[in-house]
Formats: sequence, structure tokens, C-alpha cells
Amino acid sequence: MTDAIRGLEPRTFWNCFAAISAIPRPSGHEERIGEYILGRAKELGLERARDDSGNIVVKLPATPGKERVSSICLQSHLDMVCEKNADKVHDFLNDPIELVRKGEVLTANGTTLGADNGIGVATSLAIMEDQAVEHGPLELLFTVEEETGLAGAKNLSPALVSSRSLLNLDSEEEGALYIGCAGGKDTVGRWPLVREEAPSGWVPLRLTVKGLKGGHSGLEIDKGLGNAIKLVNRALMALTGLGARVASIDGGNMRNAIPRECGATILMAPERVAKAEPVVAELGATFLAELPTIDPGVRLTLEPCEAGATTVLEPRLQRQVLKTIAALPSGVQRMSVEIAGLVETSTNVSVIHTEGDELVLITSQRSSSASRLTEVVETVLSILELGGAAVEVSEGYPGWQPNIDSPLLQLARRCYRDLYQQEPEVKAIHAGLECGIIGERIPGMDMVSLGPNMEKVHSPDERVYIESVARYWSFVLQILKSAE
Repeated sequence: MTDAIRGLEPRTFWNCFAAISAIPRPSGHEERIGEYILGRAKELGLERARDDSGNIVVKLPATPGKERVSSICLQSHLDMVCEKNADKVHDFLNDPIELVRKGEVLTANGTTLGADNGIGVATSLAIMEDQAVEHGPLELLFTVEEETGLAGAKNLSPALVSSRSLLNLDSEEEGALYIGCAGGKDTVGRWPLVREEAPSGWVPLRLTVKGLKGGHSGLEIDKGLGNAIKLVNRALMALTGLGARVASIDGGNMRNAIPRECGATILMAPERVAKAEPVVAELGATFLAELPTIDPGVRLTLEPCEAGATTVLEPRLQRQVLKTIAALPSGVQRMSVEIAGLVETSTNVSVIHTEGDELVLITSQRSSSASRLTEVVETVLSILELGGAAVEVSEGYPGWQPNIDSPLLQLARRCYRDLYQQEPEVKAIHAGLECGIIGERIPGMDMVSLGPNMEKVHSPDERVYIESVARYWSFVLQILKSAE
């Protein structure tokens, strides 16, 4: 047992969480965690199945006296976002997550924690392991590749699940019952890399933005967090006014995360470097002044780097890329008029990197309105095309329309009141939950999403609140016990 979970309750849950944290599970590499789940199900003599996409279901028979209760599906996704601090040495394909307890929270050592959605996976595993849990027939559904486009849910075999009630265990706010979510698409621009030799004797420099918090581009898009790609681009626009030439630019790692770090290698005439330094210092102070409370750790630096880059982007391509990034919106575009405080529509500049002989810029759009999603995608697409990029728009995923009359919602609300003598909040979320797709794949599915308090998912600052997990666990068990 790792010291980070020693003494924590519920013990079975935390043991399961520690066990899966030791198994690498990046998106697209869920084989080992899948084999672990199937292995435990086999040892316990439980019926199990896996579809062609790698989604797994484990069937639990009802406990005595609950055989006539309608089956409920508990759903979670196996993969996690793999982000780490720049100075952290960690191989997400091979190394376990190092759990760290800091007072009331559990976090990880320099990497994402994987509570998204390790909390849900551990919940299902603990129910599978704990013979004392009272429940009707259950189906434990574990999907794959949620974080990279919801591929598991999109390709879910409807025959895998017979339940028509589903608890999605992938929310991040205790006391909130989610019954709707945004749909989304990715809009990707690609420029053919056209390079030319840099002038002889020019100095290579590395321009970087670090220290941003980052976060989920749906859940935290309304927080005003700094976007590292947009900030580096502002600095590059200023430095190109001094004659700087861009050799490379790379930032962000995940399409659904607000980028925390971005860097660009530039070359400048030696006599211009001294003029660049105060420009960068002033911009760094400006960024800090713009983000004084939400991202107080932001740092913009310009430092000499090893000689290596001898070619730079051709001037026309450099101008197209920088002006396109400058023109792209990033952040909240519209708030919901029906639900107070809910973001309706947003867009995020997510990732920029070199891929073969192309420069690739990935953006992500979300909306709970299908027409507004189309509008914001067309806006981003138009800017990219005007900037000379070849543009691809992903198939995307559907939103989940709220059903305030849901029987499962009524059950969950009653159970929450019984446990805590107060009403839970009923909400929709500006993020892509698998519920929208599962509801499309399995018509008639009644769904509610819930979870404990978590913060900073998709970043190395990800944390889950320990006491909240205990209350969430009790809530889930109360729903299963009270189902009729």
C-alpha cells in the first residue's frame, strides 16, 4: 500500500484507486488496465465481455433480495490525460503515477493524477470487490479513448449493455447532478512547412511561456486562464517587428486542455538581441498584470539556446501563421441564457506542433447549441483558411439534452436529500461527457452524471478532495441500495 492512501476510507475504494494508478493508461493504451479489470472479474467469477473497440462490461448479479430491481449501468472511462511539468521525468507508457497526499487533497508528483476518470473506475472496481455493497443487477461499463475524441463511446457496441439507466461517474463537483452536456468539434489547420536558410551569424534564442495553470478547456474555459500559445504568439508578433525569424513553435499537448506552456525558437541579428530583451521584459510584466490572480506564476523568458536551427519559416508562412493565431478567438464566446452561469459556446487554441513536413494548429469548439457550435466552427475555419491553412473539421460528438423528468434523476435527488438533508444542484456542463454519445448509441437510456470535488484536471495540479470522495461513495451506494 502506498503511504499516500494509508488510513483513508473507504479502504476498498482507495486500494482500487492506488492499484489502477500503478497501471499506465494513456489514451489509446488501455490494454493493461483492461486486462487487469478482466482478470479481477474472472477471479471473482463474474460475467464479462469486451467489444471490438476495447470497451469492457462486467456484470454483477443482484445481492439477495434485490433480484427484481431494474439493472443499472455504472460507466467510467479507462484512459487519462498525460500531462507533466517540464522538469518532471516521467514515462506515461511505463511509469506508475506517484500519489501524494497533501492535507485534505490527493494529488500526484509532477504529473496529472488521473482522478479523471480514475475515480469512476475505482468506484466500479470497489463495488465489484466489496461484497457488503447492496445493489440490484449492475453492469460496470469501462470505455476507452475518452480523452482523445470519445472514440470508445462512439464505437460502443449497443449489445454490450442491456441496462436502460446509467450513472456516469465522470463529473467533478460534489452535490451536483449533471443531466446535460455540450457537444463539440475540433478544427485543425495545417500549413506546409516552407523554410529558408537564416542569415549567417544570426543568434538562436528560445522564447517560452511557462508557469500557467492550464486546465480543462470545457470545465475551466470561463476562469480567464492564460493560454500559452496565444501569449507566445503576442511576443513573437512584437519580436518580428525587430526582425526576428521563427524557426519553430510548439505548445500544448491535448486538444481538450488549455495550454500551460509554449515555446518558440527564433533567430535574430546579434545587434538586435539587446533591443529584444526589454521588449520581452515589458511583455512579461504585461502578462502578469493581465493575469494577477488567476495565473500569477506566468513567466515569459528569452534565453540563448544551443546553435542548431539554421533554417527559418519563409516570410509569407511566418506572417500567415502568426497573424492567424492572433486573429483566432480563444475562450468563452457566449453564455447560456437558459441556465445561469453555464457557458454555452467556447473555443480554445489547444496545440501547435510540427508534424512531418507540416505545421499543425489544433483548436477545439464546444456548445450546448447545435447551431452555435456550427457558427463558432465556421468562424475558426474561416480564419484558418484566410490564413492560408488547409483545414479539417472533426466529426465531433453530440450534446446531451437535459431531461428534468428523468426517473434516475428523481431517485438520485431523493437519495441525496436523505443523506445530507439538502437539495443537490441539477446542472448541465460545458464539457463533452460520454452520455451524449451513449444516449445516441443506446436510445432510451436514462442518465445522470456525478462525482466528488476535483480541481485542475488535465494539468499536473490535478487534485481530488479526500473527504468529498467519502461522501460521493456513500451517495453512489445509497442510490444503488434505494433503486427499485
